Amino acid sequence: MNVVIVESPAKAKSINKYLGPGFKVFASYGHVRDLPSKDGSVDPEQGFEMKWEADAKATKRLNDIAKAVKGADKLILATDPDREGEAISWHVLEILKKKKALEGVHVERVVFNAITKKSVLAAMKEPRGLDEELIDAYLARRALDYLVGFTLSPVLWRKLPGSRSAGRVQSVCLRIICDRELEIEKFNPQEYWSVESVLKSSAGELVSTRLFALNGSKLDKFGLPDEAAAKAAVAAIEVGGLKVSSVESKPVRRNPPAPFTTSTLQQEAARKLGFTAKRTMQVAQRLYEGIEIDGDTAGLITYMRTDGVTIIPEAVAEIRHVIGSVHGKQYLPDSPRAYTSKAKNAQEAHEAIRPADPTRLPKDFKAALDEDQARLYDLIWKRSVASQMESARLEQTTIDFATSDGNATLRATGQVILFDGFLSLYQEGQDDSDDDENGKLLPKLTTGDALSLVEVTPNQHFTQPPPRFTEASLVKKMEELGIGRPSTYASTLSVLRDRGYVQMDRNRFIPEDKGRLVTAFLESFFARFVEYDFSAKLEEELDDIAAGKMEWTHFLGVFWKDFIAHVDEIKDLRVSEVLDALNELLGPHVFPAKEDGSNARACPSCDEGQLSLKVGRYGAFVGCSNYPDCNFTRQLNQSNADAVDQGTKVLGFDPETGQEVTLRSGRFGPYVQLGEPVDKGDKPKRSSIPRSFALEDVGIDLALELLALPRLVGMHPEDGAEIRAGIGRYGPFVLHNGKYANLDSPEEVFTVGLNRAVTVLAEKKTQGRRGPTVLKELGNHPENEKPIQVMDGRYGPYVSNNKINATLPRGSDPQEITVEQALELLAAKAAKGPSKKKATKKKAAKKKAAKKKTAKKKVAKKKTAKKKTAKKKSAAKKPTDDDAALDKAAE
Repeated sequence: MNVVIVESPAKAKSINKYLGPGFKVFASYGHVRDLPSKDGSVDPEQGFEMKWEADAKATKRLNDIAKAVKGADKLILATDPDREGEAISWHVLEILKKKKALEGVHVERVVFNAITKKSVLAAMKEPRGLDEELIDAYLARRALDYLVGFTLSPVLWRKLPGSRSAGRVQSVCLRIICDRELEIEKFNPQEYWSVESVLKSSAGELVSTRLFALNGSKLDKFGLPDEAAAKAAVAAIEVGGLKVSSVESKPVRRNPPAPFTTSTLQQEAARKLGFTAKRTMQVAQRLYEGIEIDGDTAGLITYMRTDGVTIIPEAVAEIRHVIGSVHGKQYLPDSPRAYTSKAKNAQEAHEAIRPADPTRLPKDFKAALDEDQARLYDLIWKRSVASQMESARLEQTTIDFATSDGNATLRATGQVILFDGFLSLYQEGQDDSDDDENGKLLPKLTTGDALSLVEVTPNQHFTQPPPRFTEASLVKKMEELGIGRPSTYASTLSVLRDRGYVQMDRNRFIPEDKGRLVTAFLESFFARFVEYDFSAKLEEELDDIAAGKMEWTHFLGVFWKDFIAHVDEIKDLRVSEVLDALNELLGPHVFPAKEDGSNARACPSCDEGQLSLKVGRYGAFVGCSNYPDCNFTRQLNQSNADAVDQGTKVLGFDPETGQEVTLRSGRFGPYVQLGEPVDKGDKPKRSSIPRSFALEDVGIDLALELLALPRLVGMHPEDGAEIRAGIGRYGPFVLHNGKYANLDSPEEVFTVGLNRAVTVLAEKKTQGRRGPTVLKELGNHPENEKPIQVMDGRYGPYVSNNKINATLPRGSDPQEITVEQALELLAAKAAKGPSKKKATKKKAAKKKAAKKKTAKKKVAKKKTAKKKTAKKKSAAKKPTDDDAALDKAAE
């Protein structure tokens, strides 16, 4: 019996079918162990020794694998063909060695680029050993990322409260986004003009042109700097007598783009399908692992984590056959196209992403795939086939027109597609491309032809700042700079969003103030470690380790020596010094220059203090240096004028108390306040203004309504208890007997009546009884045979199996969750064990039960003692026979 190890159960199921009897395929479910999330998991003092830890689920699976291996002839490690796949194989092997399960067992490593019967059987015939150099590169990366994250993050927490984490690639990626935002803020628009004209030929055909040269000089972008220059240019054109001065046509060839790498697939899926990098990789993973079609499971694409652009000759031959049969022989080049890989490390440059079987057209799978899978497969298939098609041939034409006096030259450009070639199937998307007039069709004209002037139009323009990054353009930028690896970009971008360091606006990254503070802190105190060149150099050195040119512990030693020395220096910094540096670096953003040139940091409230960044429990804000005498504060993204207007605006007076009602601004946003504190400990009544209310609409009436919250709606018809309406931490609500129910909008708080309030409370009560609902069934768990379900609960969607519940990552679509993702989430949850809250509750319950038991014992003991006392008293009072005789005698 031969034991085969792969990562996923879906992959195991397919490969088991291909190999047949004599083979038993086990799934590791991804990585079987990792560095524990605690200090000391990597020890620089002991040669960077790593303390690995397997989770509970992985331990059970490894025990099953060890049991099977002990009676096997051969162990075949068939994990993915990249660095992570090599690492999983190494981890499994190391654990089996410790379990002494490999005695007499021959170990082989095989790799295949597609999960098809042909690829798997071919790989089994070409086994090799583990790639020790690739494993060293993995160890170096894992240790490096751990040391940076677990050393730098605590420094951030102490010096910059409200920050979440820092990381080797994450922080540099965040800096790219923040640097672009700073460019946009510093950008000064520059005015320029253009002049466009419409001409008419003798045949009545219209031609659109632009002013190209004036007074014998070619105009550049800023050749017409203002309206006066534009008007002079218009006058020069209106002289008329326009004739064709030159016609130039030249052939142009446009070659197809290379087949997809991980990076280019993420970019193009973002442009054309609107997918995030994470979603692209999730869908690609499912296509790679295979889809069941007509009872047979097979992978539809090759491995999707690759830097390579080559396609194996057999697949190229199949693609060329498809081109000839589907598109015609005119679309087939004389010889196959060859592309050169840009990967710096040949060991990590595998075959490009392509269809596993190019002869299977997208329409063949449409019924078997969901919408996302079908769209991504279609994109991959078209790009792969187009990469081997004939070039497109175009004719580019430039026509110049001169006025009768020769002082103005107009130009028209256009192109004609002579042969569409690969463009008939595929055209690559672009990021933020300018409108190009080269696509226009032009009439047939010859030198000397006269044209009449129909209209001439001067247009004012202003230069635009560089655009914010989309996922596609950010991935492209990171790859150009050599930061990180394309296979990790999806998780890196997800972390930035999850940490609240960036937000997305129309699919573009905008840094949050929290993200800008972290970046400014790192640029001020860890400048070298977030430099683009330094990060790229680290990647090159990690590639050198994978190529066997550098020893991994030496690489870590050099890095750690400088890094920890720098951290030790920063530890002694006071928070005030940190804030001074951030004030300097973020000055243009936090304290924008005033039009009159006065001090941008002067406090607008007291006119004496200096504004400065401050840090509190919930993050940073701007405050006055004269605190507590001056309590002016504002949020980072708020202007001084807005803060002053909001902070001190008198709205009117309360008719009941006669106190002043003011609109103010605090660290957590605008609010209204009734009166002023008389003594130091007094807290005047305040009410936050909901975000849905425009500040200009907040007058005395609305302010008094807000200050009166929570308002009495009426008495509940069932029990006569009060129902009140108000706005709380989680939004507008109605309250009855300590039970809350949400209202649809803040405005409804002021208008909700008794009937509506009772209905909302009743609906909430019914929902509470109903409990969680099943959104999706994923089948039975391969280990415990119990159902895996995607549920919708009180706190959001989660996956559930055998009393283990795992929350879905933020932003996940419950309907898109696969069984593999569910298994990973459940395994991670099981490894963590019960939450602290649950453990605390369980402990408290046990303690309560023990106390109850002790109390019962005490009560029982007291009762027993009372009974004994009562018996003794009873015995003492009961007359004896002698007493009875004496009593009788006395009578």
